[in-house]
This record gives sequence, structure tokens and C-alpha cells, in this order.
Amino acid sequence: MSLEPRADHGVPELTARVVRAAFPKGTMAVRIREALGPLFEDEAFAGAFAVRGRPAVSPGALALVSVLQYAEGLTDRQATDQVRARMDWKFLLGLELDDPGFEASVLSLFRSRLIEHGLEQTTPELLLERLRGLDLLKAGGRQRTDSTHVLAAVRTLNRMEFVGETLRAALEALAVAAPAWLSGLVTPEWAERYGPRVDAYRFPKGEEVREQWSEQVGRDGFVLLDAVYAPAAPDWLREIEAVQVLRVSWVQQYHRDEKGCAGGRARISRRFITGCARPMTPMPVTGSSAARAGPATRRI
Repeated sequence: MSLEPRADHGVPELTARVVRAAFPKGTMAVRIREALGPLFEDEAFAGAFAVRGRPAVSPGALALVSVLQYAEGLTDRQATDQVRARMDWKFLLGLELDDPGFEASVLSLFRSRLIEHGLEQTTPELLLERLRGLDLLKAGGRQRTDSTHVLAAVRTLNRMEFVGETLRAALEALAVAAPAWLSGLVTPEWAERYGPRVDAYRFPKGEEVREQWSEQVGRDGFVLLDAVYAPAAPDWLREIEAVQVLRVSWVQQYHRDEKGCAGGRARISRRFITGCARPMTPMPVTGSSAARAGPATRRI
């Protein structure tokens, strides 16, 4: 993809008028724009893009969305939904109210480009430079500029959304195909955890709380898979596509130790998810199931 730098012409008049009428006291996004102005110029990220090719989404805008995403604890899908739906985000980004935004995968590809070209520190460095230029940082002070924890936090949220939605999809498929069988397995707590779409709510903040959430999802997934692949279970349950996708995803995202589930854990860490119980052998997936299983290895 090629870079066609986008000049910042300020906040569109209609966007500014509507946002200020709706939020007379402002919001975090509005205050950032009014205090700092445009933060990230596209030219700063030129090294991550080719000279020729399809024009890329403004990297300066993507960097700003990434900052907001981290600040509010959003997954890629949730962040792009905010770009489309939130007027104050459009104000900060300098977008028209009817701007359609971009796909969630664009954020993942943007992060990959920054890391591939050694530009992951560009965003915090530009932000600090802007703050120093406005005399908002004291001389001699220390500011954290390591972007690793930001990238890791976003990656963790995306994996949490992925495993949660994968398990929910399998439960919905089984609820339709074998409601009587499933009713004897799930508890009322499962309905509370996996009833709404995972991307419909915000994940809890705090590493420990998120770890507990991921452990619970991992254990629930293993319980479901153990029941489906038990000798007494109907063989045709294993042929349900969503169940096959769940199995492949859990093999890829979780590890089960040889000592069983007792005392085991299932956590999402910066690099991978670990789990508990006995080892699972990957199940060959062909045809449409292979296509559905593809997102389990997507780069996040």
C-alpha cells in the first residue's frame, strides 16, 4: 500500500458545531483536539509504506485511534465502531459526520507495519514532542515512551474478544442443533457470560481481572469440548462447523498440561494463552471448516 499524506484542514464546520452543541463541557477527545491540535502527521509514518500501490488509510489518524483505543480499553472492532459512531472522535480526527470510517483489520495491519519497519516508538515520541512544544511537560522530568505495553494490551483485548466469540458461536450452534443435550451441560452462569455478543460490552480493566475472565472462558471451552468428544456423545455433534472451529481455536490459543485441570489455569498473556487439563491433538479441518478456522491465526 502507498501513502498519500492527508493535510489537516481543521475540524469540519458542521462536525464542530454539532459536537459543541451536544457536549458543551467537552469530552476527553474534544479537549485533546482543542488543547493539542493535530497530533500525528502522515509523513512521520512514510517509512512503513510503499511508493506505489493502493492508497492507505491515514496513518496519522490510525495512530490517534490507537491512542484512544488503549485509553478506553477497546478491541479493534470496538475502536472502529467508535470512529463511525462517536461525534467527539470525529471531532478529534477532523472527520465529517458522515465519514464511514474503516475496517477493524486496518488497525491490526497498521500495528504490524509499524513493528516490521521499526516505527513502533513513533507515536509516543511524536506525542511527547508535541507536549514539550506546548510547554505541557516540565524540563528534566521522566515520561514513559515504551509502546510495548500498549501493543500488548490491545493484542490481549483482541484475543479475549476472539476466544469469547468463538465459544459463543459454538454454543449457539449447539443450542439450535441439540438443545436437549446442551441444556444438561450448561449452567445459568453460561447464559449470562455468553448470551450477549462479546464485542457488545467493554472488558474489565486490570490485568488480574482480565486474566480471571480469560481463565473462565478457557475452562468453559474445555468443558464443552470434553462433552462433545466424550464417547457417549452423538458423533454428529463433532461435525458441526462451529464446534470444529472451537476445537482448532482452543488448540491454537490454549495449552493443556498432562496433569489434568485440577489447579490448572487458562490465561491470556502478552504472547499466548495457556490453559489446563490433558493435551489435545489438533483435529484436521477441511473445506468450509478450514476457512472458518482461518481467523484463529490472524495477526493481532
